[in-house]
Amino acid sequence: MARGRKKTAAKKRAAKKTTVAAVVSPAVKKAEKASEKANAAVKSAQTKVDAANKKLAAARKKAQSTKTAAAKRAVETARNAVAKQKDLLAKAKDSVREAKAQMQKANIEAKMQEAKAKAEETVKAYESQLAEKADADLSKAVAAFETKWRAARAKKDAAKVKARAKKAEQKNKQAAKKANAKLKELAKPKAAKKTGRKKTAAKKKTARRKAAKKK
Repeated sequence: MARGRKKTAAKKRAAKKTTVAAVVSPAVKKAEKASEKANAAVKSAQTKVDAANKKLAAARKKAQSTKTAAAKRAVETARNAVAKQKDLLAKAKDSVREAKAQMQKANIEAKMQEAKAKAEETVKAYESQLAEKADADLSKAVAAFETKWRAARAKKDAAKVKARAKKAEQKNKQAAKKANAKLKELAKPKAAKKTGRKKTAAKKKTARRKAAKKK
């Protein structure tokens, strides 16, 4: 019985046993994509700022040599383009910082989920160890109880056998006593008959003698 329970418990523990898989958080994936997109936007904006600065430098150089109104307007246009691209670059950098913050948040949440999963696995492993120990302790307890119970039962049975033997002996003695008494009774009438026969024969013999004398 104990072996059957132990095998069943082992199967249950094997079914319950799980392995903590690497936590793949959707939030982390989303933050990674946002960060990649923001960094690409910064790179693109920086390229455009560099190009606008080159155009501004070229416009200024031309305006210094020609000093025409058109050249001055070109410088102003180039300056506005640089300002616009720098504004876009600043926004792209803000997006990068925001993406980094989201990435940190997602990573922290992912680590928390992983820690939680590991804690649950640790608890399950501890539960499995306790269940295994309980099976071992139960087997020992059952074996100890069985030994104690059998010893106590053997003692009781021995007392019962002894009492039954004593009772049977008493019955045998009573039966033997009755049988002896009966044998004695049966023996007495036979002795009486023999004595009576002897007395009768003696009387007859005496009578015959007396009869002979009279003649």
